[in-house]
Amino acid sequence: MVVDGYRRKLTAIMSADVAGYSRLMGENEQETVKTLNAYREIMASFIQQHRGRVIDSPGDNVLAEFASVVDSVQCAVAVQKELGTRNAGIPENRRMQFRIGINLGDVIVDGDRIYGDGINIAARLEGLAEKGGICISGTVLGHIEGKMDLHCDYLGEKTLKNIAKRVPVYRLRQDPACADVTAPTRSDSAKRPSIAVLPFTNMSSDPEQEYFSDGITEDIITGLSKVPGLRVIARNSTFVYKGKAVKVQEVGQELGVQYVLEGSIQKAGERVRITAQLIDAESGHHLWAERYDRNVSDIFAIQDEITVELMRAMQVKLTEGAQACEWLKRGSQNIEVYEKGMKGMACFRRFNYEGNVEARRLFEECLRLDPVYAGAYVMLGWSHLLDLWNGWSRSPADSLNQAFESAQKALSLDASQADAHALLGNVHLFRREFDKAIKEAERAIVLNPNGADHHVWLAMILNAVGRPEEGVDFINRALRLNPFPPGWYFWSIGDSYVMLGRHKEAVEAYSKALENSPDMYFALVGLAAAYAGLGRESEARTTASKILEIDPRFSVDRFTESYPYKREEDRQCLAETLRKAGLK
Repeated sequence: MVVDGYRRKLTAIMSADVAGYSRLMGENEQETVKTLNAYREIMASFIQQHRGRVIDSPGDNVLAEFASVVDSVQCAVAVQKELGTRNAGIPENRRMQFRIGINLGDVIVDGDRIYGDGINIAARLEGLAEKGGICISGTVLGHIEGKMDLHCDYLGEKTLKNIAKRVPVYRLRQDPACADVTAPTRSDSAKRPSIAVLPFTNMSSDPEQEYFSDGITEDIITGLSKVPGLRVIARNSTFVYKGKAVKVQEVGQELGVQYVLEGSIQKAGERVRITAQLIDAESGHHLWAERYDRNVSDIFAIQDEITVELMRAMQVKLTEGAQACEWLKRGSQNIEVYEKGMKGMACFRRFNYEGNVEARRLFEECLRLDPVYAGAYVMLGWSHLLDLWNGWSRSPADSLNQAFESAQKALSLDASQADAHALLGNVHLFRREFDKAIKEAERAIVLNPNGADHHVWLAMILNAVGRPEEGVDFINRALRLNPFPPGWYFWSIGDSYVMLGRHKEAVEAYSKALENSPDMYFALVGLAAAYAGLGRESEARTTASKILEIDPRFSVDRFTESYPYKREEDRQCLAETLRKAGLK
């Protein structure tokens, strides 16, 4: 992206320097320089092996960048392990030990050089690391969770020199005996609070008010998910408990959370009663409870109060302070528009043609009543993109343009809207603007690190550009954030496995996708390809016949050409396996 004449990008930055360098030089300059050069060569080799590049190496410092956050951390761990082995045979006073800091940040690109706060934060983190240690920012943690056998110690939010905002800092160390950094264990949740918000019960006599209670629940989840340092279970996973009598302790164990929020809503005319209670999932003890009897027009204020009280009860320190209240106000302040928006979401989630048509009509009504409602523009854009994905559009070009315009309008109203960035990333994908697609999808995750769907959207884009291994990593993280996911998560990871030649795992993934949605078109296409890849011809042809029942005009060429692959070899490989399945 070019801003004010400069090209910008999101990149992982690793900064390393020698602890006690001046002392080492004072004691023996020649030996220190010799060791420094040798260790730099080792570091450069590891950086290259992990697909990074050295940007600069002034004095005793080494600065490198990586396209992948996981690669940057794996490189840092490998470097410290190798240097630790080499230092073992050296007298302690002559050991050269590096401190490493890693950050994910937006930087300015000028030729081969990069500039910006993203680099400065990495350098400051390096200064907080121990000898032979690694410190990472909260944004880095969000990208490596569950991908490495590591343990994180939370050091708190630090005020870093010349950096305006306080930065969450974590000490990283390799320790096989410790739990995974995102494993839902009690010891981990004690360091990083975690919560599941159960669907609020509709106590109104009108069953049509279900959308209202569901919408309130979703808004609270959305608000909480943007709180740094808090792990929030996604909507799909908590809504599996809707309408069921459940024990909070069981929910806590199944979802791996420390806290559970439950409540009820009763709406009658212009009055609404909301009750909410926060429960310790391990002991079952009530930590906080409140009842609100208000006018419907006060619904946003009630949501704010609930969120703030939850933060106090869980003792989560907000880096943005009172701004937590603003995170919930992403919807319209017009209650009629708000209700229409919630109805539209309920229709959209049916993921069929009729539901999509009705959802679009409702979102358009929202915008007629409130032209500055950013969230409605986002969902209007997704409705056009869903037409494109499913082949419902009479004019794919028009659908793509309308999705793009909706994303741009939403971002012009609220540039912090993570959903809008995810939408724009998918628009860029279909335009074959792959670098832009990745940048927007990554931006969505930075803005909402608990957004499970955002991780899957990025994975799908990475698949399309030929980076399925990274796609698997992001979907696995999404599955931890959303343990009971919608079927399209499994379709997406199935696509990753097919591209990697892991056809057996692909069959398992596509089968899960089809369990609740047996007519999921893309999952059936992937399953046919996976069976063909395994040489299971009979099952491949049976699956192919189901595809033809849904779309008698199915064409391998048309399907593979419409899918936005960056590499021709990926397109040809899929076409070949589909033809083996008996499709033409």
